[in-house]
Amino acid sequence: MGDEVHGSPAADVFDALGVDYEKAFASSTAHRASLAWLLERLSPGSAVLDVGSGTGRPTAATLAGAGHRVLGVDVSPVMVEIASRQVPEAEFRCDDVRRMALPEGSYDAVCVYFSLLQMAREEQRELVGRLTAALRPGGLLVLATVPLDVEEFDGVFMGQPVRVTSFAAQDVHALVREAGLEVEWEESTMFTPSHPAARPEPQLFLHCRRGEAA
Repeated sequence: MGDEVHGSPAADVFDALGVDYEKAFASSTAHRASLAWLLERLSPGSAVLDVGSGTGRPTAATLAGAGHRVLGVDVSPVMVEIASRQVPEAEFRCDDVRRMALPEGSYDAVCVYFSLLQMAREEQRELVGRLTAALRPGGLLVLATVPLDVEEFDGVFMGQPVRVTSFAAQDVHALVREAGLEVEWEESTMFTPSHPAARPEPQLFLHCRRGEAA
């Protein structure tokens, strides 16, 4: 979860969580199945953007370990430091993806695992559109989120205060379709992070492809 400007509440949350976030989500079979789906479809040495890359595990580590060229972007300097140390074969950047240059057609795949949830709805729409444009024609985008119809909801995540905005499942589908993506596979699950302050949460994984037309 979380992609905000430096020094923002979202950055503070993930600075505070550090490796505890990785440990809490390490048992997610849905996340690993999602990565397996992606690996089966990537050509050797593909360029992959990992949005909200966290500690680098499992996403960047899995993809870079398979020989792909991974750029991980995260707003938390603590997360970027951990990821750079844990996954030296990938590149990591501390930045706000909403303000990054995303050249059109520059990536074979984009991963967006739970990194939209602290953005406003219009920011989420705009970013998914920009990330889709950054894919080469036929490129893949994997998006995972908590499919709840909530806007600026003040809650607690693993003991940290967070403000969450999300969409109901059907609206997440509409979001990716409007961006020009076709959903090829989806998985819905309930997952409880391995953390004493965590609660069960619904999760939706959408595995999408950009149309072949440029």
